[in-house]
Amino acid sequence: MSPLLLYLSLLFSLITTIISFHHRRRHVISGPPTYPLIGCLISFYKNRRRLLDWYTTLLSQSPTNTIIITRLGARRTIVTANPSNVEYILKTNFPNYPKGKPFTDILGDFLGYGIFNVDGDAWRAQRKLVSHEFTARSLKEFFITTLEEEVEKELIPMMERLAENEKAVDLQELLRRLTFNMVCRVSLGVERCCLDPKEPEQPLSKAFDAASTICARRGAAPLGVVWKVKRLLGVGSEKELKEAVGEVHKAVSEMIASKKEVMGNNNGDDKDLLSRLIAAGYEEVEIRDIVISLIMAGRDTTSAAMTWLFWLLSSHRGMESAVVEEATRAVTRMEGLEDMKLLKACLCESMRLYPPVVWDSKHAVVDDLLPDNTPVRAGDRVTYFPYGMGRMEGIWGKDWFEFRPERWFVDNEEKSCELKRVCPYKYPIFQAGPRVCLGKEMAFVQMTYVVASILRRFEIRPVSQKRPVYVPLLTAHMAGGLNVVVKRRCQSKTETR
Repeated sequence: MSPLLLYLSLLFSLITTIISFHHRRRHVISGPPTYPLIGCLISFYKNRRRLLDWYTTLLSQSPTNTIIITRLGARRTIVTANPSNVEYILKTNFPNYPKGKPFTDILGDFLGYGIFNVDGDAWRAQRKLVSHEFTARSLKEFFITTLEEEVEKELIPMMERLAENEKAVDLQELLRRLTFNMVCRVSLGVERCCLDPKEPEQPLSKAFDAASTICARRGAAPLGVVWKVKRLLGVGSEKELKEAVGEVHKAVSEMIASKKEVMGNNNGDDKDLLSRLIAAGYEEVEIRDIVISLIMAGRDTTSAAMTWLFWLLSSHRGMESAVVEEATRAVTRMEGLEDMKLLKACLCESMRLYPPVVWDSKHAVVDDLLPDNTPVRAGDRVTYFPYGMGRMEGIWGKDWFEFRPERWFVDNEEKSCELKRVCPYKYPIFQAGPRVCLGKEMAFVQMTYVVASILRRFEIRPVSQKRPVYVPLLTAHMAGGLNVVVKRRCQSKTETR
């Protein structure tokens, strides 16, 4: 072959490779405007107060529902709303996508070595222990008994008093206190705090809020180096975090010491999870970190889901009436929960639109290629995005923006009375794969029982007609709470018990 032909051949091959690369990049890899050195820092900063909607728009415009975010001061991040990618990350190639050190750095001061903040052997050991306890019949029975007591003896009397006065109350705060009481009694075996939002908040709960908020801001900071410098110097929000974490550690450690003393005197039982962890021989620091993770998981997630559902139902009176009718028809107390399929569909639909956990990140161990051909480099943050997934037309159809519980029934009709089995990688509200939420069943039982118990007896009417603001922290919540007026339902239409 002549030198000219060889040169032309190599040139043609190079041009073909470049065209192919750009064609593949244009059709597979999407993201915001990115520049040398700074990456997408300008766009990120401009949209920092609306990251959820910004990411969702970018994902919906991407042919693969996956985007790549590169910016100065942060590691390369892949954000996906593609169910095939989610399944690959959470199950198919699970070993390559642990939480990773960058994640544990952000939450380590708060969660320590608890189950939500560890990988490898430490995670497997804790998972095995907690899984065994969560499936134990005795713990389930204790959970149900505790739930009935909290609702019938505390929540309903509180709602009765509110209905008498017809004064506005923050329903989100009331439900947060209820779920905090539940997790404290079931996980720690300690007595409850007052449900009334007008009463002072328990110090442990207040410290938990502060620590969660500051850790969430760490993860969303445009430049991660800022919070690291503040931590090094012990100033600003990092000083507040240290104080809040110290308060949480002190409170939980005191509970552990008190529980050990009770167990040592044989004056208590071992129904709560803390007693079981102590009996299993775990060290105090390990127990403390596990308990903190469990409190975080059980405290705000279900209360947030219920708060958004009450608001949605107040905006959809026809659906609310149907749920009230179902709750009234169902057998009272726990026996009728399985019959409340419409209420479960409403909960699923509410969490699709307003998931308690907005996103979850893993960090790649080695280079990889996702099912949609997105290249992953070792060390990349790989994030799946439930909030955005609930807004993808390709997953939920053109009516994704509507609150339509019927979509959860077979044939999209409520009258079918049969709920669909939705792929967990299409709807990863409770994660999926090996790290699927162990408390999923208990969460649905708690939410169904609480919502049905309230709606059967009371009308919940928001004070403001404005759309609430969804705030994404470690667990999402409604900005400013949900101020409502509580009214008794007409006794001729519904039972009181």
